[in-house]
Amino acid sequence: MKAHRYHSAADRAAREVNYDGLVGSTHNYSGLAYGNVAAMQHRLSESNPRAAVLQGLGKMKLLSDLGVMQAVLPPHERPHIRTLRRLGFRGTDAEIVASTAREAPDLLAACYSSSSMWTANAATVSPSADSADRRVHFTPANLVSHFHRSIEGGFTATLLQSIFPDEALFAHHASLPSAVQFADEGAANHVRLCSAHGSKGIEVLVYGRKAFPADDQGSTRFPARQTLEASQAIERLHTLDPRRTLFVRQNPVAIDAGVFHNDVIAVGNENVLFFHSMAFADSSLVIKVLKERFAETCGNELLMMEVTQDRVSLDEAVKSYLFNSQIVSLVDGSMCLVAPIECAELHNPRIVLEELIAQSNPLKQVVYVDLRQSMKNGGGPACLRLRVVLTPEELARSHRGVLFSERLYDTLVSWALRHYRDRLYPRELVDPTLLDETRTCLDELTQILGLGSIYDFQRSGM
Repeated sequence: MKAHRYHSAADRAAREVNYDGLVGSTHNYSGLAYGNVAAMQHRLSESNPRAAVLQGLGKMKLLSDLGVMQAVLPPHERPHIRTLRRLGFRGTDAEIVASTAREAPDLLAACYSSSSMWTANAATVSPSADSADRRVHFTPANLVSHFHRSIEGGFTATLLQSIFPDEALFAHHASLPSAVQFADEGAANHVRLCSAHGSKGIEVLVYGRKAFPADDQGSTRFPARQTLEASQAIERLHTLDPRRTLFVRQNPVAIDAGVFHNDVIAVGNENVLFFHSMAFADSSLVIKVLKERFAETCGNELLMMEVTQDRVSLDEAVKSYLFNSQIVSLVDGSMCLVAPIECAELHNPRIVLEELIAQSNPLKQVVYVDLRQSMKNGGGPACLRLRVVLTPEELARSHRGVLFSERLYDTLVSWALRHYRDRLYPRELVDPTLLDETRTCLDELTQILGLGSIYDFQRSGM
């Protein structure tokens, strides 16, 4: 394997920006996601929203200090009063929260969920290098597999359009139809492989089941979320080249072990794919085709870092979130793997990572991060970011108020310390002061980020 190198000045000029979701002030463990083992295990336990947001900010600062371009996405407005009004609840916002708590407490928990923090689910993004019209394409995920996530798409679209407004450079698509046949989970099931971020690449769209015929479900314990039909629609919308787009099926055995998204079992960056041997159905064929398509498109070899079941079991992979690590490219051409601290504490994942960085490959270092508050709800480093490759012109035309800096970090830490509680139980969501706290918090945040009045409560008056 040749050392990692950029192929041209144009390739080098394009940057991958990690847009990380800020953890919301209503971060709690209501256990809403069936099939997400961690979320199910920690249901109804105490959370610490303040620690959660500070842990997320700490990861952003770490990546920024490594020279990786970093940006911030604000939380969604919670509770989502508009949804409760659509479902027939009436009165003032505070009265709606109170009546929902009495009549449908599980529904209130769903509308208070801060799961938008996992922005890998927010949308699928294709860079201009891959699209026929040479624009960056965004499709917000419909997330119909879970109600609490299905209410995110509208605001995600508003937010992305606010940050990337220039229609000449950015193409914004509506979420796919809100039907189980087109269930779309966003970038958590999307891997882009390339020689360098700015060059043409191959886009791997991973799905769990086929909608037609309806009996082709695969997994038996937990439901498969992403459909092939949704992934095929993304290819068409993003004007992708069929020769450089692969549809790969998740292994149903992995789904039943708690691998609800592909990013729990595989991660790619440029010419590196780090994955578990049980990640894909018909794995040997997938590996063969990936190598062939990569060589055809990129002109060099794809480095496949495969971890077998005897090295790290599926259960260990889910417990440690080894493959939900981030792999990022550094300015010197090497790569760094950012892993959950749990990987350092568990023997087999730690040994695998130590062996990887000792080998001759672009991966030169591993950094461990403490994201325990997110991990208890089933979200590791890779869950917290949406990857967007931008040319210098595209970056200049995007909203720069969300770009991470030392100054913004200090401001956001101070903001979080003022507004976030240090403990929260799901049963406390009925607290009327929490509604006011979250709105005050978000109102100040939009001013910090220069985003204007993007929330419903700001448009209607607090």
